[in-house]
Amino acid sequence: MPIKYTLERADKTVKARAGWLKTPHGEVPTPLFMPVGTQAALKTVHPDLAEAAGAKIILSNTYHLFLQPGPAVVARLGGLHEFMGWRGPMLTDSGGFQVFSLPGRVITEEGVRFAFEKGGAPTFMGPEESIKAQNDLGADIIMAFDECIPYPADHKYTAASVERTLRWAKRSQNAHKRQAEQGLFGIVQGSVYADLRERCAKELVKMDFPGYAVGGVSVGEGHELMMRAVEHSEPFLPKDKVRYLMGVGRPEDIIEAIERGMDIFDCIIPTKMGRAGVFFTSEGKLRIHKKNYRKDRYPIDTACGCAVCKRFSRAYLHHLFEVDEPLGKTLGSIHNIHFYMELTAAARMAILENRWTEWKKGFYAKYLKGGDEGEDSSQKSGKKR
Repeated sequence: MPIKYTLERADKTVKARAGWLKTPHGEVPTPLFMPVGTQAALKTVHPDLAEAAGAKIILSNTYHLFLQPGPAVVARLGGLHEFMGWRGPMLTDSGGFQVFSLPGRVITEEGVRFAFEKGGAPTFMGPEESIKAQNDLGADIIMAFDECIPYPADHKYTAASVERTLRWAKRSQNAHKRQAEQGLFGIVQGSVYADLRERCAKELVKMDFPGYAVGGVSVGEGHELMMRAVEHSEPFLPKDKVRYLMGVGRPEDIIEAIERGMDIFDCIIPTKMGRAGVFFTSEGKLRIHKKNYRKDRYPIDTACGCAVCKRFSRAYLHHLFEVDEPLGKTLGSIHNIHFYMELTAAARMAILENRWTEWKKGFYAKYLKGGDEGEDSSQKSGKKR
C-alpha cells in the first residue's frame, strides 16, 4: 500500500492526534496543512521557496488541469511532480467541487455534464474520467469522485446524494489503475445531518480506503456547522487511517478540527490572502495596505522566523503593494505558508507534549485579540518591541 498512516500520540483529553503519513515521495508529520497549487503552481511562489517556507505536500486541482494542459500531456512529460518541479508528496482532488459549482451542470447517475469555463465546450466527468485523469497526473494521493452539494440542502436530497457518492466511490475504486503508486481516499458527505454522515462514513470504511476525507464543508455553513460535520463523521473513521478535512483554512477552523481528530488540511486562504496583502501573524491578521505601515521598520511578525520576516520591513512590503510590484505577492504568500506550517507544527508539538489545551488557549489569547482587526493592535505589536 503506497499510503500508510502511523499514529504517534493521541491527546488524553480531546481527540487531537499526532502521527506520520508515509507516501511514495516521502513521509510527513501530522497535523499538517497543504498549500494549494491549483494549476500545478503555487501562484507567484517557486517550489524551492515553498519548500523553504515549510511546505511538505502540495495540492493541485484535477478539474483545472483537465482543462489545461490536459492530464495526458502531464503524463507524457513525466507526471505532475516532474511537470511542476515539486520533489515532495502531492495530492489531487477529484475535480468534483469545481464541477458541481459550475452553472448549468447536469447530474446523472453516470456523472456530470457541464460546459468548460474556457470556450464553453460541452464536457462530461464521472468517476472513471476523474480517476483516469488523476492516474495520469500521478499524485501520491488521489480522491474519489463525489457529489459536493451546497449548503443548505434538505435531508431528502442529501440522502440521495450520499447514496450516489457511495456508488461513485466504488466506481472510483474499480477505475483506479495505479494502486501500487497512488493512494485513493474516500470522501464522507452528508451535509449537516448526523445520520447521513454516519452512514456515509461507515459504508466507505467497508470499502477499505487507505485514507478518508470529510468533504462538503466550507460551502457556506459557517464554523459551528462545519465542526458538527466533523463531529458527525470522525467517530466512524478508523484510527489507523489518516483523516483529511477538505478545503478548510482559517487558523481557528484548523485548530478546532485538529481537536476533533482531523489530521490534514488544505485551502487557498494563506496564498490568496498573501497576494492581497493580508498577512497572518501570531497576533492576528495584518493588512499591509494600511497607511500606518508606510514607515514601519518592523517585520510582518516580530515572532516569526520566515525568510521574509528576517529580511524585509513592513514599510518595504507596504511599498511593494502600493506600487503593485509582483514581488509583494510572492513575499506575502511565502510568509503565510510559513505561518500555516508553523501553526500545525506547534499544534503537533503540543499534542506530543500533552499540553494541547494550554497551547490552544495561549494561541487564541494572542491571535484572536490582536492584529488589525483588534483595537489599535497593528501599532502595538511593533512598538512594544
